[in-house]
Amino acid sequence: MRRPFALLAGVLLVGVFALPAAADDGGRGFTIKDPRITESSGLAASRLHPGIYWTHNDSDDGPYIYAVDSATGKTVARVTFSGVGRPRDVEAISIGPGNEIYLGDIGDNLGGTWPYVWIYRLPEPKKLVDQTIRATQYVVKYADGPRNAESLVVDPKTGRAYIIDKNEDGGHLYEGPAKLSTSGANIFRPVAVVDLWATDAALSPDGRQLAVRGYFGGISYAWNGGRIKREGRLNVPLQGQGESVTYSIDGTRLLYGSEGSDSPVQVEDAPGAKSGAKSPSSSGSSASPESGGGASAGTLKVGALAVVAAAAVIFGFRRLLRRD
Repeated sequence: MRRPFALLAGVLLVGVFALPAAADDGGRGFTIKDPRITESSGLAASRLHPGIYWTHNDSDDGPYIYAVDSATGKTVARVTFSGVGRPRDVEAISIGPGNEIYLGDIGDNLGGTWPYVWIYRLPEPKKLVDQTIRATQYVVKYADGPRNAESLVVDPKTGRAYIIDKNEDGGHLYEGPAKLSTSGANIFRPVAVVDLWATDAALSPDGRQLAVRGYFGGISYAWNGGRIKREGRLNVPLQGQGESVTYSIDGTRLLYGSEGSDSPVQVEDAPGAKSGAKSPSSSGSSASPESGGGASAGTLKVGALAVVAAAAVIFGFRRLLRRD
């Protein structure tokens, strides 16, 4: 009877080691390899497609966003958004309720040249192929006059949009209307001070934390529905021109991006992240790169459990036969 048991064990073990790896959700970081992306200025983790990160150039490109696979760093789709004028200086991207993508054409390097700026909204595509999607365009004005900004966040619960202006001496969080309108200008009003020369910001998936980054550091805030409260410093990696930040879809990590060709996206633990927390998508791992986490670690754990189960089954059968 040894041969049948050996055969059974072999079949079970082959099945174990053939288990598919969990989707890579950027837990180890990646490099953006598309030669068309030279000024990656925003980053947003896809909820529909775990492991995919949306990015865009800030100027001199066109109405495009790129879906980058964090497992390879390669672009798997370029989406052209129509129904808007020519983008001027797109600096930020955020995903709101219903998997709606928001783009902030809010840059103004001369600090007050533009009397108004724009936000574009389009649905995240269900299929990752090159395609054109019609977007909605909103006119944005600030209650206290024009300004430069590179940070846009959308509350994942309410869908309300917020902008943080870029000021070397620190800026403000500006709150938009409860619902953006295509009729007339949407007035954004300052509601809180931000103690940073902000180049991007991101809201955690649960809507509780706000991460704001700059060139040389970052700050974590409790969100409180836009009435932010400072909690501590972020561990921001030193990058050539740090322009972007996003949470992973499980909220346990922050991914930081930089401009330039072959630009790196680096990973740090998010403040208060709980080790072993699971992604809502059931993909990827919340473990940090240093702890050997990621898809491969998760797969090995599942494989080890399966081996133990297989051994238990084999041992049980053998004991039953021995009794006969």
